[in-house]
Amino acid sequence: MIQTMHSLENLRERIEAKLADLLPAQSPIAQPMLDAMRHAVLGGGKRMRPLFAYASCEAFGGDLEPALVSGCALEFIHSYSLIHDDLPAMDDDDIRHGQAATHIAYGEATAILAGDSLHSLAFQAIVDSTVLVDQSKLRIIQLLSDAAGWAGMSGGQCLDIEAEGRELTLDELKALHAAKTGALIRASMQIGAYSAGAEPDISRYTALSKVGELIGLGFQIMDDVLDVTQSTEVLGKPAGSDEAQAKNTFPKLMGLAASQAEAERLLEEAKVLLHDHQLATPIMLELTERAVRRTY
Repeated sequence: MIQTMHSLENLRERIEAKLADLLPAQSPIAQPMLDAMRHAVLGGGKRMRPLFAYASCEAFGGDLEPALVSGCALEFIHSYSLIHDDLPAMDDDDIRHGQAATHIAYGEATAILAGDSLHSLAFQAIVDSTVLVDQSKLRIIQLLSDAAGWAGMSGGQCLDIEAEGRELTLDELKALHAAKTGALIRASMQIGAYSAGAEPDISRYTALSKVGELIGLGFQIMDDVLDVTQSTEVLGKPAGSDEAQAKNTFPKLMGLAASQAEAERLLEEAKVLLHDHQLATPIMLELTERAVRRTY
């Protein structure tokens, strides 16, 4: 088994530093927008996607620096989606990561522009990188755009909006979150593999992609569970908002205990795949467990 080269705490520190470095800080024409971008990205978060990118890169023999760039690109996409999700036209939430949502702190128009700019900055970070090889850059851009676009995260958000006020089947709900949440988590692992600099072994890469799907769904199930079992103070975002907006959730369709059991089943299936394909590094196992067995 590959030994983890960096502790989780050290990795988070390196990710935070890289995010701050890649985010523009000064602009003669758009300073409020840059301030809003930094507020949204640097204001908190689990950094799960860049951590998974590193864990995957390490499992495929790669180094930290390329994974940092790829991971930050993923976090920029994630942060932009949260800015837009919180807007009054979407989920209408005032709190994110325990602080004012970006549109509350900077106004709706500036928040929208900040989200737009984070979206483009993700791809700029990949293109401008001097530590990612060109062949990897092309594949990473493809994976990132697929996961973030109409067939992935944005499409899932569209289905989520359209489904408000009507009850989805369990299969429909799983499809919704496979796109809205799961696509970017799966892409984090896939992008990490390509950040290692060589074409990944197809069998291991396919298994890792499946792990990403399983953990993405398990993460979302627990997100729904926590929305009804934890407080706003613990979550860092409004608790009970899913029910208030008549959202389709796993506890609503399956019940709380069954939802928790399903998340645990998905985690165990993912761990078997990791072990069977020599992907079960200490940090990969720790991250998959934390993604599902979490309290906030």
